[in-house]
Amino acid sequence: MQQALSLLDLNQLIRSTLDEHLHPSYWVVAEIGEFKQVAQGHAYLDLVEKKGSQIAAKIRANIWQYTYRVIAGRFSAVTGQNLKAGMKILAQVNVTFHEVYGISLNIKDIDPNYTLGERARIRQEVIERLTREGLMDLNKRFPLPLVPQKIAIISSASAAGYGDFMDQLLKNRQGYQIHAQLFQATLQGADAAATIIRALDQIDLLSGKESFDAVVLIRGGGSQLDLDCFDDYGLAATIAKYPLPVITGIGHERDETIVDLVAHTRLKTPTATAEFILSGFRDFEEQLNTALKTLERATSQKLLMEDRRLRDMLTSIKTLADFSIQRQKENLNYKTNQLKSLSSNLLKMDLVKINNLEMGIRRSWKSRVDSEDRKLENLERDLQKLDPNTFLAKGYTRSEVNGIPINKTEVQIGDTLVTFAKNISLKSIIQNIETNGNTKL
Repeated sequence: MQQALSLLDLNQLIRSTLDEHLHPSYWVVAEIGEFKQVAQGHAYLDLVEKKGSQIAAKIRANIWQYTYRVIAGRFSAVTGQNLKAGMKILAQVNVTFHEVYGISLNIKDIDPNYTLGERARIRQEVIERLTREGLMDLNKRFPLPLVPQKIAIISSASAAGYGDFMDQLLKNRQGYQIHAQLFQATLQGADAAATIIRALDQIDLLSGKESFDAVVLIRGGGSQLDLDCFDDYGLAATIAKYPLPVITGIGHERDETIVDLVAHTRLKTPTATAEFILSGFRDFEEQLNTALKTLERATSQKLLMEDRRLRDMLTSIKTLADFSIQRQKENLNYKTNQLKSLSSNLLKMDLVKINNLEMGIRRSWKSRVDSEDRKLENLERDLQKLDPNTFLAKGYTRSEVNGIPINKTEVQIGDTLVTFAKNISLKSIIQNIETNGNTKL
């Protein structure tokens, strides 16, 4: 029978065997499962390796105070973020075995460039997957409203970027009115992608009531690793498939996140995002002003043409009337001369017959002259009736819509009514129309 060992003897044997057969150090790729820094300055970690969602390997590790201060400072300077749980690292370790505490790793160094490189590799895999699935430009198919007046905002109420965005948007110098509703989300960390997706789902549920024109996703600046949540495949795919245009203003200058790539429009900062939205309002206002000036010029030209046409018509009517009166006078003079010649010849007749005939002729002549005078008077009255100024002088008015008399066009509420009176013209807006006792409001 083999001689029994004490537990201490066995642990010492394990320790000496490990010291004899293992190299002084190894470079190990692992994920930080748990991370804790104690008051003395030491850091205690659990390093894990996963297969899918399952942990395939796990071991305790530590970084002593002096070493941790050097490693943590360099890691933060390179990556812009502190060591924390969930990061994948490349660490130089010594394998140690303690008779009481068992096996563990003593971390001597961590390569920060590996963490950045691993992030870039995962990011490229996500981009390639989105490209294969045809999602990279899917959200860009929606037309962005020129004047987006109802905006759903995904951010944090306490974030400085959100405050900058709202100040720029709501305190614009032009006084544009924009309805902006905040949907809270976490903007960094392991839960950030899930909370942003929940916010998108909330907006989608309210879209039937609120009819949002666009979704704006904003946050302030941060380190590259702070923005890892915006490289998440699930979040990027949700934004790509979203039924509204999504605008991002994530607040970083150097790199685009995957969310920026699949979004409808990407701006650098929350302030730039607000300015982009306001620029749509300004462009639309300029287009309206241009259209209004074009309409005013066209209306003015039309009025001038119609005024000239009316003056030409009045001149023609007056010329025709003068010609008709002149012809009537000439006919009357001719007949009068004929009567005078006839009366002269009748003087040779019997005085009684002459007198009787003269009296008859005079009566006939007077009756005829009176009749012709009445015709002239009637003709002059008719001519006066044809003159629009006659009606205007009596207090009547003439009304037009778009240069057309109101009895010859279909009048609508809101039309501009131009009313002409003597020496003045008035413009008014039609507010109600009454036809056969029925009032149209």
